Amino acid sequence: MRPRNQFSLPWQPHSVEQSRWSILVRLGPFAVAMVLASIAFAQQTPDVPREEIVANLAAGRVVVAVVKDAILVATVENPIEAQTRPPIPVKLSSERLAVTMGAVDWFSPSSQQDLARIDAELPRLRGHLVSSGPRLGQAEAGSEASDIEVIGQGVMERLNSVARDLHSKIDQPSDEPLTQLVIADYLVGYGAEVWQVTYDIEQQQERGDFWDTRVLRPKYLQFWPPQKGQPHTLVEFAYPPENPPPSLLDLLRQKDPRLEKLIASDPRMGEVASRFLEGDSKKIKSEDATQFLRAALAAIVPPNARQTFATIGAESGFAWVLAPPPEPKRPGQAKNQERPADAPSLIKQPN
Repeated sequence: MRPRNQFSLPWQPHSVEQSRWSILVRLGPFAVAMVLASIAFAQQTPDVPREEIVANLAAGRVVVAVVKDAILVATVENPIEAQTRPPIPVKLSSERLAVTMGAVDWFSPSSQQDLARIDAELPRLRGHLVSSGPRLGQAEAGSEASDIEVIGQGVMERLNSVARDLHSKIDQPSDEPLTQLVIADYLVGYGAEVWQVTYDIEQQQERGDFWDTRVLRPKYLQFWPPQKGQPHTLVEFAYPPENPPPSLLDLLRQKDPRLEKLIASDPRMGEVASRFLEGDSKKIKSEDATQFLRAALAAIVPPNARQTFATIGAESGFAWVLAPPPEPKRPGQAKNQERPADAPSLIKQPN
């Protein structure tokens, strides 16, 4: 059986000063793109052309509801900039999905080359775990959550394949990770679970203005099942973490007029809201919870915010309620341009 409520790993994050990443270009109040030099002596030799990396963010909120017969995962984009991407659930298996937020889309404008798409690549990112060092759930014999670790390690390795070419000094808010995953699944013999996996960056100064960059081991937090005696209700995540909007559960508690109008319109909506407020979500039918969440989010989010909605049925598995919208073409991108699956992701140095 998987360890219950393993809320932290023995792996400790490095100091705040060591876990910042450089945002040299900010197109607004949040970092939706960063441009960093990839050549070792670019800062010391101004006439050497620089290869740039743009990292677009998936920003917004993820709302997870574990109900009687399903896990419901709704996402809403926070359109902080033109190039913001909505957080999108990615099917990893019929019983598991993951949502990526933060730096997910790594691109070179000068070469028009896709360097990494963490969300799109997620189904095949699997890491190689080392046998030494602390493990998730090590305290309980035979209960290692190695499946979650393998996913977390794989994403770390992929991020490092890009981050090792970042050599500028990094300045990043201490509470803002580079990337984070929200993983939801049904585990045989255990039930529903929800994890958050976060990734920070560490830098070491090598010489002059040249820095070595690496992504640290991920940090794991388990949000479902709740601890004994804690409410069974909505779980919500937001990126960027700075100044997040009020959660849906908080708005219900505050009797937000937009939600009160919804609740008054249909007795079933009132019953679902009451179950969430009472911490009794396991008694809500998935069809009622789906209808409530769709209507509630539509009432509280901006009209231009893109949304998705996916479910994992206890018996039926993964399904879309609201599939992700088509992605816009990049400026200057050829209509049929596709990057081969085995194309190198490292940045090429100029001649």
